[in-house]
Amino acid sequence: MPTLKLGDFLSAPASGDLLDTPYGQLGTYELAEFLADWDHLHHQAVAQCSHRVHPTARIHPTAIIGNDVIIGPHAQVWEFSTVRAGSVLCAGASIGFNCEVTKAVIGEGAMLGHRIGVNRTLVGAAAHLSANVTVAAISMRSPDLRHPEDEVFLRTADGLYRCGTPRFGALIGDGVQTGNNISLGPGVAIGRGCRITSGVTLAARAVPAHSTVGAPHVSDVRVRRQRR
Repeated sequence: MPTLKLGDFLSAPASGDLLDTPYGQLGTYELAEFLADWDHLHHQAVAQCSHRVHPTARIHPTAIIGNDVIIGPHAQVWEFSTVRAGSVLCAGASIGFNCEVTKAVIGEGAMLGHRIGVNRTLVGAAAHLSANVTVAAISMRSPDLRHPEDEVFLRTADGLYRCGTPRFGALIGDGVQTGNNISLGPGVAIGRGCRITSGVTLAARAVPAHSTVGAPHVSDVRVRRQRR
């Protein structure tokens, strides 16, 4: 089976309390290994952090923060956003207006724009997701989506990769930039420095670093002068 090492896609936290937790070794894990141990590793990290929510973090009064969420130095969560249990916002991460972050790791300096939903997802440092990006974590092959059971797979250049879980959204590398109205997952691995144009739908696939992913309709757009 092919391998997907997290360190080939994203950087581990380099500052704050997270540096001395399992998240500080994020780059050493293989994806399926991390997904299998994620709950245990997160509980360890919560116990090791001196500040679960760092004093310099800025949380809007209308935001909802789960009980075991870890929020690093100078991170921001803006109006009407929800960061659910098991999530990590690394130093300087920003969650924009009306977002939903569910069991996700948002890397240092990464920015989520408005109305973004990410689920069971790892976002690399300095990534930027624009408005209305959605990351789904459950395969439609599961007979009952309330109780997912169908394992998530993704296609790589070396063959099918088994994630070992029915719940996995995306691995989004350092510096990835997106347009808006994009649907990702389940089972997406996007290499460092990729650009994803508006309107893309992508699932069950690995994308090499520094690629540009475009929707077919984008190239079909024509601009013509008006007749006078």
